[in-house]
Amino acid sequence: MIQGKKILLCVSGGIAVYKAAALTSKLTQAGAAVKVIMSESAAKFVTPLTFQALSRNDVYTDTFDEKDSKVIAHIDLADWADLVLIAPATANMIGKLANGIADDMISTTMLATIAPVWIAPAMNVHMYDHPAVRKNIDTLYSYGYRYVEPSEGYLACGYVGKGRLEEPEKIVALLENYFYQPKPVLTGKKILITAGPTREMIDPVRFFSNRSSGKMGYALAEMASKLGADVTLVTGPVDIIPPQGVDLVEVTSAEEMFEQVINRFEKYDVIIKSAAVADYRPSQTFTKKMKKHEGTLMLELERTQDILRTLGKRKSNQYLVGFAAETNNIEEYARVKLESKNADMIVANNVTSEGAGFGTDTNIVTLFKRGGYKRELPLNSKKEIAKEILIEVANSLKEEGYK
Repeated sequence: MIQGKKILLCVSGGIAVYKAAALTSKLTQAGAAVKVIMSESAAKFVTPLTFQALSRNDVYTDTFDEKDSKVIAHIDLADWADLVLIAPATANMIGKLANGIADDMISTTMLATIAPVWIAPAMNVHMYDHPAVRKNIDTLYSYGYRYVEPSEGYLACGYVGKGRLEEPEKIVALLENYFYQPKPVLTGKKILITAGPTREMIDPVRFFSNRSSGKMGYALAEMASKLGADVTLVTGPVDIIPPQGVDLVEVTSAEEMFEQVINRFEKYDVIIKSAAVADYRPSQTFTKKMKKHEGTLMLELERTQDILRTLGKRKSNQYLVGFAAETNNIEEYARVKLESKNADMIVANNVTSEGAGFGTDTNIVTLFKRGGYKRELPLNSKKEIAKEILIEVANSLKEEGYK
């Protein structure tokens, strides 16, 4: 999957530099074109000659060392890359990039590139958990950087915890998955996907909501587009950059989401309702901030309209997928929902399972369809889970009644 891809590997200083050497070798063996930039500190752990031999390319360490007088090295490298990978990424390098500092070859090149950037941190467990480091990571995430989470284990400093650079084999596998171009099995299909939470206002400053991050719905929208579908994403309030090529419809409340979905329903072949829509809302909304007072406070709640049930009653030839986020009796509740909502597929998960809760980048789900069909999808990234769900949908659309 990475044959011919141009990977710019930026290596900052830390004991994990030796893994970056192995990573260079594996990327090259997989057919990628690899060019390496090393920080001054990185060169104290492993020499540039090692990376030169493994990549079969010049290694860059100094912004002012122009190896080709016809180009400006850091601009040329920034433009050359299909993807930039910083591994290992130290706390110092992460801090530089988050704050726009450009005082060495790596940080200067990073300000000039428009290629996707992946960061693979490696550091002491306490450094990784420091508020400044976490803030810088969040900042880079908001810039669109992608992270290869460090693994847990014995660290060079003697601690045991999270902070080990992910293994080279795993990083290569992640890159292969990223560059994977799926077959356009949904070409010509119109798909509507809902994502995120809803907010039900109490007064101008307070609302009821839930823990949904929208990551699963956004992953579905991105992957459906890659699979060739014409995608509309109806989303509640989230902090995620929308996928390219997707028609975005932003809503806030359950009522707004109901209206947007119902008004569009007839035009779509597939509806995937992954949003965590509020089941209840305050029966009275206050126009001014409620002031606190002594004693308890009681708010009366009323049911919101059930979007999935309404779609199930109205559908003619549409394929309807619902989600079931449960904490117990997963299969029982999923099958009841499948029948009571007249859905064609229910994607169920236990939100209390590690790696499957709200806000995570991973998920563990089970697919339920009519006739007793059940398929378990083990822990994986939400994008990979999304791909499997959509391929299942595509297979179902080939069956009688969904052509």
